[in-house]
Amino acid sequence: MSDEMFYGTGRRKTATARVFMRPGSGAMVVNGRPIESYFPSETLRMVVRQPLVMTDTAERFDIAANVDGGGMTGQAGAVRHGISRALLAVNPELRERLKSAGFLTRDPRKKERKKYGQPGARARFQFSKR
Repeated sequence: MSDEMFYGTGRRKTATARVFMRPGSGAMVVNGRPIESYFPSETLRMVVRQPLVMTDTAERFDIAANVDGGGMTGQAGAVRHGISRALLAVNPELRERLKSAGFLTRDPRKKERKKYGQPGARARFQFSKR
């Protein structure tokens, strides 16, 4: 069982995470760095660990994730999505719990494009009546 590996792809905004899970002691590595050094914010580390805490599997797997694109929040969300999908590969019975928490749904929110003739996506140039 120690050579068994589970995989999940996660996405959020423009970030993409490839997550590899192996049975182990709970170590997490993101882009070759420990999670504490990659995500300095405690909030982002909590977001990444949410699916593991919810399914009581935090100390059962070693996780290695490769993340590309986006910012810190998008990358944390992508890793969470990837971990959730990898947990499904481990145990399909976890689907109900993960789905009810919303961890299996790909967050569709992205930055809205800037429109021509205006300064931003929704912002308008100042209107002068006179």
